[in-house]
Amino acid sequence: MTDKPFAESCERNRDPILAALAPLLADTRQVLEIGSGTGQHAVHFAAALPHLVWQASDHPDHLPGMRLWLDEAALANTPAPLVLQVDPQAGLVPLPPVPEGGFDAVYTANTLHIMGWDCVQALFAALPGVLREGGQFFSYGPYNRDGQFTSDSNRHFDAWLKGRDPRSGLRDLGQLQALAALHGLALVEDLAMPANNTLLVWQRC
Repeated sequence: MTDKPFAESCERNRDPILAALAPLLADTRQVLEIGSGTGQHAVHFAAALPHLVWQASDHPDHLPGMRLWLDEAALANTPAPLVLQVDPQAGLVPLPPVPEGGFDAVYTANTLHIMGWDCVQALFAALPGVLREGGQFFSYGPYNRDGQFTSDSNRHFDAWLKGRDPRSGLRDLGQLQALAALHGLALVEDLAMPANNTLLVWQRC
């Protein structure tokens, strides 16, 4: 039997993120979350924003635990989670069922510093294929600016990440902006969040 997973970080950051997301998702109907993890964000956001459909997804190993959260909440706007991974060569694998015209928004939290840079590049390259024109891409987490850490805690976190996997590490906002521009995405919001995190909002032009 799978134990219901719990991430303390999700419990801490869910309300600040929701407060920032809610006005930006007021006219949104279809959201794809990439890297949903435990499913805590999916349940919390979908419960607070019943006007939209929140499609969770992640590596297959995470889905059994995620289903426990979704099944317990029994929300009408959280369909079954999808198996979805970022592949350096193929992008999003397998390609999720995309609503006609594309998803209104794509959301991911604390993933860009976990995956290798080649996967970050593949993710941004895949976004135009799943995101409607004018749609928003939300990426939450810690980021560097002008090649510098914004806090000692982020510096230590980056060292811990690299010690575990040299391919991982905090991403620099300037590099992300250059990458996004290659795929028709522009940064429209840069929102400071608690604990030296940031919610970046990109729009498909």
